Amino acid sequence: MMKRLGILALVVVLAVLAGCQTVPVTGRSQLMLISEEQEIGLGRAAWKEFLKKAKISTDPKANELVQRVGARIAAITGKNNYQWEFKVVADDKAINAFALPGGKVAVYTGILPVTRDEVGLATVIGHEVAHAIARHGGERMSQGLLVQLGAVGLSAAVGRGDPQTVDKVNQAFGIGVGVGFILPFSRAHESEADHLGLIYMAKAGYDPREAIGFWQRMEAASKGKSRPPEFLSTHPSSQTRIEQIRAWLPEALKYYQGS
Repeated sequence: MMKRLGILALVVVLAVLAGCQTVPVTGRSQLMLISEEQEIGLGRAAWKEFLKKAKISTDPKANELVQRVGARIAAITGKNNYQWEFKVVADDKAINAFALPGGKVAVYTGILPVTRDEVGLATVIGHEVAHAIARHGGERMSQGLLVQLGAVGLSAAVGRGDPQTVDKVNQAFGIGVGVGFILPFSRAHESEADHLGLIYMAKAGYDPREAIGFWQRMEAASKGKSRPPEFLSTHPSSQTRIEQIRAWLPEALKYYQGS
């Protein structure tokens, strides 16, 4: 038993040592157990499946705006190995946008009234582009692989115990991982995308101070809707985001004034 656990621990340590890299701008170290090529391939496949089912908007004005802002922000990232695509999804009820690895970004029509103008849209697209550049998708997949290794080790450690005890330990492990590891990392990714996105929109010539107005409108749009407490959510609260953005503005404004 101890030998199996020792081998598992060695595998985890080697994976961590081999898979560390740094996020642009923030300098945060991240665990990455899959290659960028693998991540881009997975993002391309998921995007292809999404486009088969999604209702893509035919509104020329909305499409032109999203394409223009997207191209402008993507250009300043210097990520030339990404095949950037920006699509508008016709769904007025979805106040949402998302990014897939490799530079695939979808903006739902429901968020356009909240973005209100080009700079508001730059806040959203800058945030989504940042997710792709920071490889948050690949990092989440790597975290999932690490959690699976941990679950295997736990099962090996308690496998010979009482079945009911084993079941309770595994359940506690699942809850602890979700609340203590996966969700906080997800919130950290969202905050990091806000930070990077602020820099990217500033570099592209959009006033980063306007990001505060967008998140204030997002907060107003979410009033009256049921939401989980922040510590059980994958996203920071709008108020937390606004406070963080205010703290990052001096840094972002250097890039905006410079442009």
